[in-house]
Amino acid sequence: MTALRAGALLLATLTTGLTAGLFAGFAYAVMPGLSRVDDAAFVTAMRSVNQAILNGWFALCFGGALACALAAVLLHLPDGHRAPLPWLLAALVLYGLVLAVTAAVNVPLNDRLEAGAAASADPAHLRVVFESAWVRWNVVRTVLNTAAFGCLGWALLVARPVTG
Repeated sequence: MTALRAGALLLATLTTGLTAGLFAGFAYAVMPGLSRVDDAAFVTAMRSVNQAILNGWFALCFGGALACALAAVLLHLPDGHRAPLPWLLAALVLYGLVLAVTAAVNVPLNDRLEAGAAASADPAHLRVVFESAWVRWNVVRTVLNTAAFGCLGWALLVARPVTG
């Protein structure tokens, strides 16, 4: 059971960290880079990214972070293993907020961009409606995701057996 607890915690930390890194990369490189291109190129690039990201690797990290964090919480509930529990619960709540922001804001914006482009809407209008809101909320989920990653990192330290 100790290996299972440690494995769930490690996988939660890894998948959460990978997702935080993805969102952070968009915040400090991808979106600033796309801000420099014309409207048609911006819409084309975002549509391409939104289509490409729907793959198994992304699903494994994005969904795996929640599943592994939940598993880590449940496996640390028994007496004698609760030291990292506050950090695990904080990470789980923070990552839940990441999912909520993604589902409530970023995905609907992606869907509207796709629908507008498919209907041959003006790229300048599509960009105005999409870009600033998507960037703002991506920063929010980046901060939340990074905080969840930090909590899991701290939980790893707290859960580590003391030797010596």
